[in-house]
Amino acid sequence: MTHSQFELLSNQAIAVCGTFYFLALLAHLAEWALGRTVPLDAVGATASSQAVAGGTDTLVAVEESTERMERWGRIGVILTVVAAGMQFVAVASRGLAADPIRVPWGNMYEFTMTGTLVVTLVYLGLYRKYKLSWLSPVVTGFVLITLMADVLLLYTPVVPLRDALQSPWLIIHVVAAITATGAFTIGGMASILYLVKERWLERQAAGKETSARAGYLARLPGLVELDRLAYRTHAFAFPVWTFAALIAGPIWAQSAWGRYWGWDPKEVWAFITWVVYAAYLHARATAGWKGRAAAIIALIGLATLWFNFIGINFFFGSGSMHSYA
Repeated sequence: MTHSQFELLSNQAIAVCGTFYFLALLAHLAEWALGRTVPLDAVGATASSQAVAGGTDTLVAVEESTERMERWGRIGVILTVVAAGMQFVAVASRGLAADPIRVPWGNMYEFTMTGTLVVTLVYLGLYRKYKLSWLSPVVTGFVLITLMADVLLLYTPVVPLRDALQSPWLIIHVVAAITATGAFTIGGMASILYLVKERWLERQAAGKETSARAGYLARLPGLVELDRLAYRTHAFAFPVWTFAALIAGPIWAQSAWGRYWGWDPKEVWAFITWVVYAAYLHARATAGWKGRAAAIIALIGLATLWFNFIGINFFFGSGSMHSYA
């Protein structure tokens, strides 16, 4: 295949993967819509008590509804796996489309395409261990919307890498940064859902919430489980980000520009992100901060992370040596 054909393949693959993400989102929305008709305790040994209380017909209806709900969930996960596969094809063919062949991380469009793939892969990798079916509509919706914005606002034709990017540190630095970004994003989603569920439980306790107790918020894990998932993903991502932003990045800057640190806007905001997440982990380890306070700090960190990625280019683009990415 020629370079132009690989570029066309990448564009087509990203369109196909977007379609599959959309179908996966619909499947997960159907899953949780059906969940409103399934009692929260309609699983395992508790099902026998349902039969005693409501009779055999009630038990059969509950089992059928539960099976339909789980079937849509499995379909959604399968569609997400297919979407991730197509997205990988899009990323790989993007690199093969360049002349000479390069890694597909030369601009914001390519970084976003790869970063959202990592978000999906982190989610799929943790899906069974942490039973993340409750996170499925959030992840698929986030990736779909981000990819749409990526294609509509950030797309650029394939071009050779700039001189500053002609370094093996591009691979080392960006792989670490993308991995940390994906894990931080999953942790941020857990933190958002923690705050939403905490607020919902408070309204339930005050009698202000009248929504069905079998709905999506009711089926989210408990606050302790949400807080634990957020902490573990952040604890994994932080040392990876430390390596990407404070070790690999400066080494690459010295190689490309002759200085380790130049107070470039992206460098400054990468450090701000590091400080916020360091404060998050330090507060949890020393002051015992958990729950709402920890979730708020985590979301501040996520905001600085994504502002560093996107906002810097829009507000400081001409003044940043990282304006290409």
